[in-house]
Amino acid sequence: MSKKDSEFQVKIMSFLFRGKEIFKPLNTGFIDERVSCIREYVANIYFYTKDGYTIMIDAGYNYDRLEEKMSWLNISPKDIKEILITHQDTDHVGAIERGSDELFSKSTIYIGRIENEYLEGRKRRKVFWGLHKLPQVNIDNKKVLIDDGEVFYIGNIKIEAILVPGHTWGHLVYLIDDTYLFTGDTIWFGADGGYAFLNNLAEDRKLQIKSLKRLEEILRKRNLKLKIITGHTGWTDDIDFAFAHTDEICNSLRRKPKVHDPKAPYDGFDESCDTEENARNVLLEKC
Repeated sequence: MSKKDSEFQVKIMSFLFRGKEIFKPLNTGFIDERVSCIREYVANIYFYTKDGYTIMIDAGYNYDRLEEKMSWLNISPKDIKEILITHQDTDHVGAIERGSDELFSKSTIYIGRIENEYLEGRKRRKVFWGLHKLPQVNIDNKKVLIDDGEVFYIGNIKIEAILVPGHTWGHLVYLIDDTYLFTGDTIWFGADGGYAFLNNLAEDRKLQIKSLKRLEEILRKRNLKLKIITGHTGWTDDIDFAFAHTDEICNSLRRKPKVHDPKAPYDGFDESCDTEENARNVLLEKC
């Protein structure tokens, strides 16, 4: 399923979203000395390195160039022993789905206990306002199930999971070392700041907005200096920008967003500007 879904998104979603400024992935490269990412079509997967140890955040598509682009970052698939999964959509787990290239078959995945109900077949993923059911995702990797608010360590890396249901029922965001927040498909960044993620892909749009407001409340109480990193629209260190529109969800059916983003690619699936030279030599700018 993962390869089929990946090919479908390249062929069909490229056409559907071309020119709409919806998907704005980072190119492959480094945000800073600890965080790097790979661009896979319209999605980013991330790597976090501390004290010489690297973990992965989300597993992207079943992407033909994944191992090649990992080499641009001097990371090998065999180095990845743990993968944090925000949610089970195929653009976030394709590389570990049954039938994938099995680059990470020996990796342990961390996934929310509620999200795991999709993998066990007790829930079905629905999109387009509940009108379309997606096929069940199957993953054979060893799993560690995570609860809301759980704090755990991988080596010297501190990780806190926060439940943000709405896009999926068990979506988690991961706060790493109280500095880096990996949000998956919780926040969408427009030119004028953050919104709840795309309306047509949400299990429950109202719940998604409620979750985003709760997340903001949790973070602001702690007064942390954060880098907030999304699955499809880049990153920011400005919390006011990130939570500028917590009462709204991105309407992906609009011809264009409310505010024009001159940095947005015409077609998020066009990877021609994603090069090894830039990945090695140019830090990735924030929104």
